[in-house]
Amino acid sequence: MATDTDIPFEAALLARAEQVETRLRALLDSRPLSGEIVRPERLVSAMRHGVLNGGKRLRPFLVLESAALLAPGHDETPALTVAAALECIHCYSLIHDDLPSMDDDDLRRGQPTVHRAFDEATAILAGDALLTLAFDTLADDAIDLPSDRRAALVLALARAAGAGGMVGGQMLDIEAEKSAPDEAGIIRLQAMKTGALIRFACEAGAILTGASTGDRERLAEFGSAIGLAFQLADDLLDLTADAGTMGKATGKDAAAGKGTLVALHGQVWARKQLNGLVEQAHALLEPYGEQASMLKAAAAFIANRNN
Repeated sequence: MATDTDIPFEAALLARAEQVETRLRALLDSRPLSGEIVRPERLVSAMRHGVLNGGKRLRPFLVLESAALLAPGHDETPALTVAAALECIHCYSLIHDDLPSMDDDDLRRGQPTVHRAFDEATAILAGDALLTLAFDTLADDAIDLPSDRRAALVLALARAAGAGGMVGGQMLDIEAEKSAPDEAGIIRLQAMKTGALIRFACEAGAILTGASTGDRERLAEFGSAIGLAFQLADDLLDLTADAGTMGKATGKDAAAGKGTLVALHGQVWARKQLNGLVEQAHALLEPYGEQASMLKAAAAFIANRNN
């Protein structure tokens, strides 16, 4: 589906989510693939619980729309596969984040977290399996992309998700409970824990379509701006929203004494900063004209979301 720029943003987001959901259901089939022996029923059920539980599918949306920006009318099947692989990584991170040894949460998207619905060991294994499945999906010859593009996607996602990206950011977040970082430390932590996968989502469109280095760098920079906006909005919501609206516990960062930019500068500053990040994101997309309207709407949505 090539997104019509006249479609309202939230309708487009929902349509993309439905596309990605279909692909995720196929990936999470209980039947073993070639080279596998068996997929244990309880493990697959836990994986499905952690993935097929709603969610905006914002990161997949960014993959699909960044590819559509650079190659309007292209075959979206490979982009959908990349989008689903990225969502597997994101959901694995949420399953592990929710564990008692991490954030110890009972709810995710308004439903029991995986370790509550199943058990802690099964939740750990479900996350491990989703992480592995993501790279299995990208490496499979079934994704109709030149081998150099597939390799570039695998490398970029591994860097975004690993020790120098999301997982490293999670480690810094744990350390922040003991020693609050300064402003530069908070920004670095958030760029890794939250921003790295969002940056990859935007950059992936350029890799998928074989776009120029300039386009890849521009979309990666756009991803960095909206990644920071996402975390800033999330920190605001943690202070101002209720658990029913968010579908998860709120107020936990303040209770744990974690340093955030909102705690450092206040809510008024944070809202001004969000406006500035949206302006920065929009400016980066100006060379693409009207074709970038959906990604511009995504930046505004991220900054102004209420859950």
